[in-house]
Amino acid sequence: MEKLLLLMLFSSAGFASEPSAERQNTLRNMLTNDCGACHGLTLKGGMGPALLPDTLAGKPDEFLAATILDGRKGTAMPPWRQFISHEEALWLIGILRKPES
Repeated sequence: MEKLLLLMLFSSAGFASEPSAERQNTLRNMLTNDCGACHGLTLKGGMGPALLPDTLAGKPDEFLAATILDGRKGTAMPPWRQFISHEEALWLIGILRKPES
């Protein structure tokens, strides 16, 4: 029984809860409009760096989530913690890591 509980705990640890369809739409609009204002409307870079899979490849999810939620001192990157949760930041990172179809 103990092994089953540990298995269940570890198998679900890496999965962030997925936002509702309505919230996903809001987050995608935020990515395009708010993030795109500095990172370029196609997220290929602008005042901020590109947010493409290859430019994010060496950066851990938790580093990126901290950047999104807390901003970066000494840069124009603002904190977004008051607008999105940690789980939503991880969901956005998952979207950014996917190559465009």
